[in-house]
Amino acid sequence: MSNLRKDIEARIRTLKEIEESGINPYPHIFKPTHEVIEIVSDPEKCMGKNVKVAGRIMTVRKHGRLIFCDLVDNGSKIQIMARPNEIGEEEFKRFDRWVEKGDFVGVEGEVIRTKRGELTVLVESYQILAKSLISLPDQWFGLKDVDERYRKRYLDIILNKNVRETFEKRFRLIEEVRKFFRSKGFVEVDTPVLQPLYGGAYAKPFITHVNYLDEDWYLRISDELYLKRMIIAGFNKVFEMGRDFRNESVDVRHNPEFTMIEAYQAYADYNDMMKIVEELFEHLTKVFGIEKVKRTIDGKEYEINLKPPFRKITVFDAIREYVGIDPEKASDEEIKKILKENEIEVKPYNRGLALTEIFDELASPKFIQPTFAIDYPVESTPLAKPHRSKPGLVERFELFIAGIEFANAYTELNDPIIQNKLFKQQAQMRTLGFDEAHQYDEDFVEAMMYGMPPTGGLGIGIDRLVMLFTENYSIKEVILWPMMKKEKQRREAVVVLDELTNKD
Repeated sequence: MSNLRKDIEARIRTLKEIEESGINPYPHIFKPTHEVIEIVSDPEKCMGKNVKVAGRIMTVRKHGRLIFCDLVDNGSKIQIMARPNEIGEEEFKRFDRWVEKGDFVGVEGEVIRTKRGELTVLVESYQILAKSLISLPDQWFGLKDVDERYRKRYLDIILNKNVRETFEKRFRLIEEVRKFFRSKGFVEVDTPVLQPLYGGAYAKPFITHVNYLDEDWYLRISDELYLKRMIIAGFNKVFEMGRDFRNESVDVRHNPEFTMIEAYQAYADYNDMMKIVEELFEHLTKVFGIEKVKRTIDGKEYEINLKPPFRKITVFDAIREYVGIDPEKASDEEIKKILKENEIEVKPYNRGLALTEIFDELASPKFIQPTFAIDYPVESTPLAKPHRSKPGLVERFELFIAGIEFANAYTELNDPIIQNKLFKQQAQMRTLGFDEAHQYDEDFVEAMMYGMPPTGGLGIGIDRLVMLFTENYSIKEVILWPMMKKEKQRREAVVVLDELTNKD
């Protein structure tokens, strides 16, 4: 018999004993008078007072006629102490048998300090609020398997304080980003997650079927085209914080479901969006008190300064500096040779896309300090406006930190004639096998024909931003439930539960 089965069997026996005594171990409600944080943050205010608190039992320590437990409520911990003097002999024996690590318990009693000075609630009455049927792993030797940590994130958060702190910082960062954009006059809007056509990025979509319409639709890969429709509609500053979906890599930098903020501002260009990015980082470094972070890259440790202003370099100058060729003078054969030597695939071959891939693979990973890479080949970005002084390029930038892309922005294309031609070129690329090229979106072209003002657009990856400010190296550490391969076998605990509770 496995240890897990023995554990569940023992706890179900205790559960039945509680129920047979006429007590519901899963009551509908319990109303605390105080949260634990209120008591531990200002003990003297509560000292000697009778309080009702609730939380999860994390440790049980028995010393003769005394039982001490650590009670954790919303991340804050306080000690509770039970003894016969307050709760009576019979209730003390029940507490001893019934209350176990992992249970949710509500207690009422006086706030005191023990002889050792430990802030404590002296239990005068108690109520089991949720009987735990599986013992929590040991806090010191608990979850070690990385996959198990991600699959059972609830346990990861319960047992690892630093994991909880990471997600608390994530939630705060998201709120601060929202506050920043609102302070700049941007309005938060909602656009469709399910779309008849996908667009706004080079990416493979997730496909779903709408039964009522009997049509295949897509989970969005970007919010861009609908947010631009809001600019056309007359909203001058809009943003959306939400989930996007790309049917691609699952690794330390990518999760198919991820969080993005996109913002669009009328009468602006990519220089204005660059300024907004720097102001956002200025805001976040102040809020979190973090101006520098450490990163180990290829075995070498770097200190990265997050305080603007950030370096700027053109994509072509970066290729010259880090790859050693002149992208404007190199022949197609030279470019193809670099692709082959570095196992970079661009099929079918397209010079602009090839140079973009060479930049992405060989130059951008060298940007350790925050760097704006600006002015991309026009083929890379069919939704961006042609450069005002550099033929063959578009006004686009990406922000790289520690070799990772954090933001992407354009001076948005607002000429419907050019947009229509570029969409047709993208459609032609799709027929040649470039599956990630944009679909031809006639509805968006028609919307643009009504008139779209000059616009600056920006997208920022929130998960990567959280990675940076929490100094995590894997995106899976900052997403509550990252995508994992399905398990092939049933959970042993649930199998045991089925067997033990279906006997009747």
